[in-house]
This record gives sequence, C-alpha cells and structure tokens, in this order.
Amino acid sequence: MQSKPPEVKPTNSFRNSLIVLFIALFLVLPFFLGSYFLHILILTFLLAYLSRSWDLIGGYAGQFFLGPVAMFGIGGYTSTLLSVHLGLPPWIGMLIGGMLGTIVGVLLCYVSFRFGLKGIYFGLATLTFPEICRVIVLNLDVFGGVNGILIPFKERSALGSLLYMQFEGKMPFYYISFLMMLLSLYVMHRIQKSRSGYYYMALRENEEAAEAVGVDTLKYKLMVTGIGCFFLAIGGTFHAQYLMMVNPESFFGIGVTLEIIIRSIVGGVGTLFGPVIGSCILTPLSDISRGVLGGYRGVHLMLFGAIIVAIIIFLPQGVGEWLGRGYRFLEARFEKRIPFFSKRGQG
Repeated sequence: MQSKPPEVKPTNSFRNSLIVLFIALFLVLPFFLGSYFLHILILTFLLAYLSRSWDLIGGYAGQFFLGPVAMFGIGGYTSTLLSVHLGLPPWIGMLIGGMLGTIVGVLLCYVSFRFGLKGIYFGLATLTFPEICRVIVLNLDVFGGVNGILIPFKERSALGSLLYMQFEGKMPFYYISFLMMLLSLYVMHRIQKSRSGYYYMALRENEEAAEAVGVDTLKYKLMVTGIGCFFLAIGGTFHAQYLMMVNPESFFGIGVTLEIIIRSIVGGVGTLFGPVIGSCILTPLSDISRGVLGGYRGVHLMLFGAIIVAIIIFLPQGVGEWLGRGYRFLEARFEKRIPFFSKRGQG
C-alpha cells in the first residue's frame, strides 16, 4: 500500500524575514537621521500606536467609539499631576493613568450601553465626553487652566533620566515609541488568535446574531473598550513626557481624535497593520507639507485633505489592502525562486 505524502504547510519564512528586516532597519535608522526627522518618526510611531489602540475598539470590534482623546488626556494629566505633586516617576503614573483611563472608559460605555445607545448615538455620547473633560480642565486651577502644566526637570544622571523619562536628545523617545508600536501590534495579533478576538469580530459583523447564539455582548464590549482605553491612556503619558507639558487643547481637543481615527481609515479599519500604514503615510506627509508649503497659508491643509479624500475614494478598504496584494505577489515570487522561502513538507 502506497504511503500518503506528507502534508504541506506554509512556514511563513518570508513574512518573518520581512518583519526582522524592518525591525532591524528601524533600530539602526536613528543613527543616520537628524533631530527633525527623528521627531517625525516619533510622532509617526506614537500616532500608529494610538490609532492601533483605537482600532481595536472602533475597527476590529466595530463600536462607534469617538472619544479616544479623552483617555489619551486622562493618561497624560494623571501622570503629570502625580509627578508634579507627589514626585512619582512617569512609569508608575503611566500605569495608574492607564488603569484610570480603563475605569473611565468602561464606565462611560457601560452607562451608554445600559441606556441602549448604539451606532451613531453611542458615537455622539463618546464624542461629547472629551469636550466635557476639556471644559473641566480649563476651569479648575489644579489642572493649570488654559496654560496647562509644565513638567519640571529632574536630576540629569543617566538613571534619573530613565526613571523620569526626561532625555536630552530624541533618540530614547524614538526607541520607546517604536517599542510601544510593536507592543500594540503584538497584543492585537494575540487578540486576533484568541477566542475573545472571534467574539469581538462577531460584535462587529452582527451583534444581534452573536447575542442569539449565547455571546455576552455587553461583557465583551466592555472588555475590548477597557483594553483599548488602557493603551490610549499610556500613550497620553508618553506624549506628556515628550512635550514636558500638558494642556487642554493638545490632550482633549477634537483634532487629536481626528488625527487618531483618520490614520486607521486611510490604512484600513479593522486590520492589523492598517493603522501603522496610515500613520506612516499621513504623519510625514502632514509635517513635510507644512514645512514646504507653510508660507502659503492653508495650502498644505488643502493638499493634505485632497490626498486623504483621494485615498478614501479610490481605496475604500484602505491602503493596506493594496499593499497586501503587493506583499502576496512578492511572497509568491520569493517562494518560487528562493528555496529558503518555499513551503516545506512536514512529516
């Protein structure tokens, strides 16, 4: 009797090699860049991280959550107040701010869901919440009012700089923001492979059908909101330390919400790499166009807006879908030509 041929399984060698190549490239890149380009990359990684965190709620789980900047601001203000008044390092304030952002986000969503708010009505409720936070911060002296709060410089030793996240150059912030982005991608990848990830997808596709087959929709909506809000608040702490200050407009303004969400839309909502791709396109484009066309008032905003509209019209699923086709084409070519990348049988 003839033996059965071994099953052929993909090894993902091409994908893993590409990931290692990109990580290695970005690890050595700052040694060849000036301060301005490091600043652009820091903002790119930070906005990719924030957009990735929001996309877990608004894209992957399909909840119309329009208040990411509220959690971002809560994280930034919490760590700053703890540092200024109690002398706590921002790493501790980051965790406390993350937990506070989680509690506030879950409570906000719980109240909204218990009152039956869904879709656009839930979106409006979450959209108004950051404005409420902004008005409170503006009118209470403990939050510094319109001027915000400046973070004082601590000791300049190497340990003190690391402990209080206060560095003379931009390179440490570059690596921290890069690691934050990688962490958000890893967490999202693990969620996609988990049972909870399938429940989140069910919420997005058809919440009523998910409920009919026994999924506790309220529980999983609150879970995904809590995870996303935790990471958004951590991003607020990093941004506060990078700017060495917090103020109402930068941490609770609606413009920050748009910055976060539009990157996910351009890259591809509900996808793993979509928010990162969107940030890699829009963040450098925004800064460079502002620098080149800044002398012509408003022109850079018109150009930036036109590019976003064109992408949404011609690539409604996001730039990530188009890049995914190119990736699959390259993967097939490499598997055919290079034996290392080919699919190998496993006995």
